[in-house]
Amino acid sequence: MAELKIRSKDPDSLRRIIESALSERLQSVKAGIQKTEERLQELEHKYQLSTQELITGFNNDELDHNFDFDEWIGESRMLTHLQQTKESIEEIDFVD
Repeated sequence: MAELKIRSKDPDSLRRIIESALSERLQSVKAGIQKTEERLQELEHKYQLSTQELITGFNNDELDHNFDFDEWIGESRMLTHLQQTKESIEEIDFVD
């Protein structure tokens, strides 16, 4: 794990600022995950396919092109990105 060192005349204040910013970002990412998951569920219900079934079928040219499918794949990629971002933020640990 990498370590980042930041110098400040007021390290306690800087730590609070960074912790607050990370907390706000984490809440935003969690909200994005929820919204993205809801949209994926809507598409899965509409087409009676799981997201993984859509991606597999699309990659194997088993499905006709459809703008909903483009959105669906984009939402799936967005979910992966948001989940990775969430994990990265949650892994941050302040050391003294």
